[in-house]
Amino acid sequence: MITLNDYLYSGDTVLKILLQYSSDLKEDAIKTHNQIDLAHSNFLIQIIELLEHADFLTSQSNRIKEFYMYMTEKYPFLAFTFKGRIKSLIRAEEKFNGYILEYIHDYIMENQMYPSEAEIKNNLSFFRDLIAYRIVISLPQCHMSEDENRESEEIKYLYEIANVIPGFLEERGFTAELSGFSGRNVSESLTDNIRSYYRDYVETPRSSGYQSLHITFYDNFARCFTEVQLRTKDMDDLAEIGRANHLWYEKQQEENRSKRDMIPEGECKCFDEAYERLIKLQELDLSEVNVNMFKAYNNQLINDGCGFFRGRQILPFEHLSRFQNDM
Repeated sequence: MITLNDYLYSGDTVLKILLQYSSDLKEDAIKTHNQIDLAHSNFLIQIIELLEHADFLTSQSNRIKEFYMYMTEKYPFLAFTFKGRIKSLIRAEEKFNGYILEYIHDYIMENQMYPSEAEIKNNLSFFRDLIAYRIVISLPQCHMSEDENRESEEIKYLYEIANVIPGFLEERGFTAELSGFSGRNVSESLTDNIRSYYRDYVETPRSSGYQSLHITFYDNFARCFTEVQLRTKDMDDLAEIGRANHLWYEKQQEENRSKRDMIPEGECKCFDEAYERLIKLQELDLSEVNVNMFKAYNNQLINDGCGFFRGRQILPFEHLSRFQNDM
């Protein structure tokens, strides 16, 4: 079985690793009539095209920047950042194989039988966040009166901004996608006409405590999907360096182990291969990896200059809050 780990120790660039891994997967998939590996190869080609052809990213980020300029005029008292990234090779590979495990597990729970390769393949076509932009806002204490609560004020502005984004970006070539966030609480602070587009993890946080607003757009100019996330600085800290980050990782590992316990090895080849690829990535010692423009002393001290582990940066734009007397 071919895995990404086989290509991480030769000093190659991320693009060369992607090209070789994708090519070898495709060749082997054709020989063995493996529909899942063929879909996997095509998924990697999507990432290659994102990394090789940057013109559309310039167009896209410039249109996103227009919303940044709108916010600087509308909310000069807020501090905020706009960050864009292409999902890293490691995270994309983890997510692809994680989707396979999740789909097979849920299918068995519902139907008491294993899905066909065609059914699995059909459910691997919904990646919408290979490109993502994050807007993080903060309201400085100096702009508040003593009786105001900073957290509630920031959330108020977060929803206010969320209500404007869909219409603003649709005027610039984006189309908002329905979220499918059915059966969960969505804040009434979102207006009726845009509520169905958002996944509202602020009103309904994940079990780890993670909070954010997520909305997906199809970029009609670039012909690709992109996700926009909105958070307060406190939410961002919790997600990036706080317990939500750690607990999510631990929960994923625990869920994968429980799925493995439920599905004995040898009963479903698609599950076995996806599980092995995922476990190899989770146990990867990054200090041993030799990828051009990447260096790690351990799995915490990392300098990623190529989007291998942390993702490739597209932006950022940063806005500092104006002083009170400037207002």
